[in-house]
Amino acid sequence: MSEIGKRIRLERIIDRRTKRTLIVPMDHGLSMGPIAGLEDMEEMIDKVARGGANAVVLHKGIVRAGHRGYGKDIGLIVHLSGSTSLGPDPNCKVSVATVEEAVKLGADGVSVHINVGAPNELEQLKHLGEVAEACDRWGMPLFAMMYPRGPKIKKEHDSTVVAHAARVGAELGADIVKTVYTGDIDSFRKVVRGCPVPIVIAGGPKMETDKDVLRLASEAVEAGAIGVSIGRNVFQHRNPVAMIKALAKIIHEKSTVEEAMQEFKR
Repeated sequence: MSEIGKRIRLERIIDRRTKRTLIVPMDHGLSMGPIAGLEDMEEMIDKVARGGANAVVLHKGIVRAGHRGYGKDIGLIVHLSGSTSLGPDPNCKVSVATVEEAVKLGADGVSVHINVGAPNELEQLKHLGEVAEACDRWGMPLFAMMYPRGPKIKKEHDSTVVAHAARVGAELGADIVKTVYTGDIDSFRKVVRGCPVPIVIAGGPKMETDKDVLRLASEAVEAGAIGVSIGRNVFQHRNPVAMIKALAKIIHEKSTVEEAMQEFKR
């Protein structure tokens, strides 16, 4: 029965027609505080839902402050990891919620953030393994955010370390892996080939132009990713609804960057 539950929940995160997804992480309030775009969570979640995003990522305390009960429905992924930029090492993520709590909140999935190479990597890997086991027990999809970050990581976007981080997520039971883009299609294809579960790419820091964001999404799906998980380049955009619509054209309609740019003109 848990397999049926997981399949049903995944259909709320991954479009059942295109088999692709557009996720907007909004868990930044824990790590960075109430940054621009996330002051009014209810309003922003409504905007990305209207634009056509498949799911949002929230911490458990924010779910009651701004999800569902109004506007268009959208998939809910509850984030289980945390650290703050004020701490001694922001890369040292720890467990801040459980799969059981996410079930009670009505989540469609849970996510964990793992920094492969961080000083407390062992603790983070243990947490990922435990969450994967609980997800299997409850029929809950696991969205693993896998980043190569730590003292031994010299280049965080190097395809070798990115491929390793992504593979760790698959090895320990993730249903979807999120990781950074390596900068070009050929090198990211190697990351996708080495990861036997679907991959989405992170959006990273705020980019200079709309075209840069759309080009990132276009190259990622061309390389084999099933979509994107973009936060600041959506919720800090001057028009989040238009940005989501433009990204959705690339992700779900296979439009070109130029075709998607027309969304802003409309």
